[in-house]
Amino acid sequence: MAKNLSPPTPPSTGGAELVNLRDALEERYLAYAMSTIMGRALPDARDGLKPVHRRILYGMQILRLDPGTAFKKCAKIVGDVMGSFHPHGDQAIYDALVRLAQDFSSRYPLVDGQGNFGNIDGDSAAAYRYTEARMTDVARLLLEGIDEDAIDFRENYSGDQNEPVVLPAALPNLLANGAQGIAVGMATSIPPHNLAELCDAALYLIAHSDATSDQLLTFAPGPDFPTGGILVESKASIAETYRTGRGSFRLRARWSKEEAGRGGWVIVVTEIPYMVQKSRLIEKIAELLNDKKLPLVADIRDESAEDVRVVIEPRARTVDPDLLMEQLFKLTELETRFPMNMNVLVDGVVPRVVSFKEALQQWLDHRRDVLLRRSRHRLGQIEHRLEVVAGMLIVFLNLDAVIRIIREEDEPKEALKSAFDLTDIQANYILDTRLRSLRRLEEMQLRSEHDDLVKEKREIEGLLGDPVKQWKTITGQIRELKKKYGPETKIGRRRTSFGEPPDLADIDFSSAMIEREPVTVVVSQKGWIRALKGQVADLSGLQFKGDDSLDAAFFAETTSKILVLASDGKIFTLDAGKLPGGRSQGEPLRLLADIGEGETIVAVFPHAPGMKMLVAAGDGRGFIATQDEMLAGTRKGKLLLNVDKPASAALIVPAEGDHVAVIGQNRKLLVFPLEQMPEMARGKGVRLQKYRDGGISDAKVFALADGLTWKDSSGRVFTVAAADLKDWIGNRAEAGRLPPRGFPKNNRFG
Repeated sequence: MAKNLSPPTPPSTGGAELVNLRDALEERYLAYAMSTIMGRALPDARDGLKPVHRRILYGMQILRLDPGTAFKKCAKIVGDVMGSFHPHGDQAIYDALVRLAQDFSSRYPLVDGQGNFGNIDGDSAAAYRYTEARMTDVARLLLEGIDEDAIDFRENYSGDQNEPVVLPAALPNLLANGAQGIAVGMATSIPPHNLAELCDAALYLIAHSDATSDQLLTFAPGPDFPTGGILVESKASIAETYRTGRGSFRLRARWSKEEAGRGGWVIVVTEIPYMVQKSRLIEKIAELLNDKKLPLVADIRDESAEDVRVVIEPRARTVDPDLLMEQLFKLTELETRFPMNMNVLVDGVVPRVVSFKEALQQWLDHRRDVLLRRSRHRLGQIEHRLEVVAGMLIVFLNLDAVIRIIREEDEPKEALKSAFDLTDIQANYILDTRLRSLRRLEEMQLRSEHDDLVKEKREIEGLLGDPVKQWKTITGQIRELKKKYGPETKIGRRRTSFGEPPDLADIDFSSAMIEREPVTVVVSQKGWIRALKGQVADLSGLQFKGDDSLDAAFFAETTSKILVLASDGKIFTLDAGKLPGGRSQGEPLRLLADIGEGETIVAVFPHAPGMKMLVAAGDGRGFIATQDEMLAGTRKGKLLLNVDKPASAALIVPAEGDHVAVIGQNRKLLVFPLEQMPEMARGKGVRLQKYRDGGISDAKVFALADGLTWKDSSGRVFTVAAADLKDWIGNRAEAGRLPPRGFPKNNRFG
């Protein structure tokens, strides 16, 4: 039996402070968010680095892992960085170091790795006890001048060492290598760019401070991904993305058609989109093949070694390679969208989305600050050295007296200062100098050094006081940078090219499997359809079921679309290649399209791209429509003509000419200009001819200059010249008058 337990007595507060839970959560979450934004996820706009990357490079600087020196174990680098600067776990540090070393992840790698640092297939790097690393030349440029008071330092997390707040950054690393990160409530995604192009844009911005992002894009037209690929994005879209700092870029794999034996061919993919794992990409394509979602592809295999080489075999030789690739682009990561969100720490403090120009200007302003700080540091060194050289000249002129004082005086420093009017710095330097060095002093050498230092001091003072000289110096540095990483160098050449995607969005990919051959489409009176091979002119030998007979026949191809108009105004689309063969008696159209119960077939005709048709209902209403608007993608078809029951769709004829001839069941003929007919995609249309009773019998569009023609029951052709038609020419919706003598009794133009 359960005991009756009373709730425990709450502990005494004992001096604890009671706070509102909402306020406490807000305060702590805000502190966490700011820590993530400032200290982990967003890069500094000036050097383009997150704290972990900056600490890795500075740790390697302390270990003297310069380019050309011996490699050192990554375990040593990771351990030192974690112990001194970055207490967030060794795996996080190592993952960041690995990415800096991967030439398929970083456009300009900052770490030179030795060992297994992963690959484009998505395989991870070996453990840090097996790999070694050192800095690259690009990393040295980022650190150039760090020992010359170029930047500020702050205490590390434990307060026993100092770490740099930002690196001097002799190159625009934010744009050159890009950055990705997810903070709290914000994220950043910046694509890499070509360094030589960025140098050109920076030089233009220095010369034209009011330049726009559009003008800068003439020098740096878009991203340059380390894995290459083709950027299929309009210039207007790219310009808008760079103006606002937000957008995306459509990136496609680079491929080519390679001839194989016996007339065959294969597709060879040599570059895949940035940040796409090759093994996962091939896996996805293989899955689609197994699911039969790639009807144009027969097989895929990976023949990659050091370079990417993915071979795709088509299902048949007749497949269009552009169609095949378009299908792959639509269904796989052979085409991706790389998002751009230039959310960075402006001046290292404020998180904000910047434009391309602002990002470049942030780097240039930082380079000016670095130049001024290094110049002031050098000025201080020169002033110190001038003071020392002046003291050494005094020693040279009074060497014997100096030596005597050093040997005989108990306090030689004070004696030297009083005897020769020296400063503390000069006296200390003389006392710290070896006697051998004092004996080798040369007056000319000292005076020459003094003159050189004075000249350099004057130049630096001029530089510090003249912004024009400052920007000229920065311009020279950027020109040297471009020379080192120009387009003629292996690392500097552009890898991502620009292109326009083919306009194949509305193509039915399955139809590409059909071999293009001529056929003759035959339709019977009762609505049975079939396709005879070739163009058959003589159809007298055709057999039909029962009392059925020939209604219509026309030439087409196996790749053609066949349009079927039903009496309810709906129009259906059939594939000529899927029609039953001529050896059979065909199939009812109702089995191939969802034609309504009780509806009849008005017309069957081949689709002609761009061709216009006149469509009309039995009550005399109609309009002009293009055949391209009539195509439907499903068995249900699409509504073309709105009809008011009991009326129904009556006719559809080519609209080639400048005048319309309409004849009604009342045997009245009217001719009016075609321009009086509206062009619509669907609808009820307008009245063609006025009837007191009955409706429309037939209509024809013709060129007035050629006259109006018709065929009689015997097949003879009659023509009425334009001059003789003046009695019948009027305006749309008029009643008309009886046709000319000889017009067929069936009221049809033939």
